[in-house]
Amino acid sequence: MNRRIFERKIYDKMLNWKKESAGKTALLIEGARRVGKSTVVKHFAEREYRSYIFIDFANLSPETKDIIETNLHDLNYFFMRLQLIYNVALIERKSVIIFDEVQLCPNVRQAIKYFVQDGRYDYIETGSLISIKQNVKSIVIPSEEERIQMYPMDYEEFRLALGDNSTMTLLRQMFEKSESLGDATNRHLMRDFRLYMLVGGMPQAVNEYLETNNLQKVDLVKRRILSLYADDLHKLDPSNKLRSLFWAIPSELSKNASRYQATTIINNVKQNKMQDLLETLRESMIVNISYHSSDPNVGLSLTSDKTKYKMYLADTGLFVTLAFWDKEFTENVIYSKLLSDKLDANLGYVYENMVAQMIRTTGNELYYYTFPTDHRTNYEVDFLLSRGNKIIPIEVKSSGYKTHKSLDAFCEKYSSRIGDRIMLYTKDYKKDGATICLPIYFTGLL
Repeated sequence: MNRRIFERKIYDKMLNWKKESAGKTALLIEGARRVGKSTVVKHFAEREYRSYIFIDFANLSPETKDIIETNLHDLNYFFMRLQLIYNVALIERKSVIIFDEVQLCPNVRQAIKYFVQDGRYDYIETGSLISIKQNVKSIVIPSEEERIQMYPMDYEEFRLALGDNSTMTLLRQMFEKSESLGDATNRHLMRDFRLYMLVGGMPQAVNEYLETNNLQKVDLVKRRILSLYADDLHKLDPSNKLRSLFWAIPSELSKNASRYQATTIINNVKQNKMQDLLETLRESMIVNISYHSSDPNVGLSLTSDKTKYKMYLADTGLFVTLAFWDKEFTENVIYSKLLSDKLDANLGYVYENMVAQMIRTTGNELYYYTFPTDHRTNYEVDFLLSRGNKIIPIEVKSSGYKTHKSLDAFCEKYSSRIGDRIMLYTKDYKKDGATICLPIYFTGLL
């Protein structure tokens, strides 16, 4: 199978680091496993440096392990041995050394300070579960380190991978003009977008789709990734509480409840322990957590309730596969019906997961809000964004235009704080009073 090098937006961020840092800091790329960290840093090194050495701590040779354990104090000897082992000539200020999965070697992470001070070469680290306390509790985190978070491929990157260089340009133009696209164009774009929801943004899954055009085979790739995540979580927590919390995300979202009910998944866990488990999942970057805002205002983080939250998968393609995990594989017929929006199920939670992913990928934290109605039920605003001195409430619909009672009630309750009010749905752009109804594929432009 051909392994394509996909265009990733993080490349430009890395280029900016190289230019601005000029060797004064190392770069740490944080992200979940299989999001493409190793591929992008190799590609970057090949294009932007005269030479590079790639040290994979997940597959370390005995010889490399020996010099790391015994010779980090003597950088001249360390660099000489590296060049001999990897048969690569390092050139001062023209070469980069890459430490892949650096969390597996804490003493190298701590030595970054001295590498940078030495100044001969640039340094790029990649890490998964990088901030987990078990990996860093015994070391001093280097201040000479800049961090960039890497996510699954976003919708624009997915379209570029498919050879589509025009869709996102068109969408930006229409978004800026607040113009409709027409029903026929919207139906076509929604079908394209649902394909992204199904395949997801994990590069291996995207590559499999391009190679085979077979969604069943794509599903098998995603199952292998999910199994890898499950194994990782088991290593971190042999009691399997982490894995249980992760595995229950689709079922919890399908309940349409106002929060993730962790106590129904794992029993007899103290609140501080539960918070530790959630923080581990959050730091893994395999999930996105949305916290309830107790008093929605521009400083959303100041009013977030860490005990009331919703949880989403970081990649919606993985989410779809996990939702149908009880089957040996997710049959092509299911994918076909999802693609044509004809599956007999309430798939609102799939669209909600997709919006969470798109909001998080653009660098926003996730917040939501619920408040009681007069009928012993709750209004719920799915997502809140802070823009300037206003907040933007967002309601997500998995179908065409209906009502948006929660959005209306929220905007009435907090009228002085509201900027744009957005409903994301599957139909074409329109205005409904003060509410802007946007096709869901516009989410990344908000």
